[in-house]
Amino acid sequence: MQPEAASRRYNRAPAQTLQALHIPEALLKIQTVTAVTGLSESTIRRKVTDGKFPAPVKDGARCTRWVAASVSNWLRAKAVQ
Repeated sequence: MQPEAASRRYNRAPAQTLQALHIPEALLKIQTVTAVTGLSESTIRRKVTDGKFPAPVKDGARCTRWVAASVSNWLRAKAVQ
């Protein structure tokens, strides 16, 4: 492994915990959304396209996040059905 590749590996942001779901305005990563919902990334993106899941917000050119409150509300609505 090249030295610069090794240093990049350790500069990654820490994983987002599920506790972020308890902060309504938190912006959730796709990995957190999949962990909370139990759905795969492709299923979530398909449901967004179909209007059956909250749409993400753009947080930069290549950064997409979901607002925690909208994901929580979707989960509550699914529990009632």
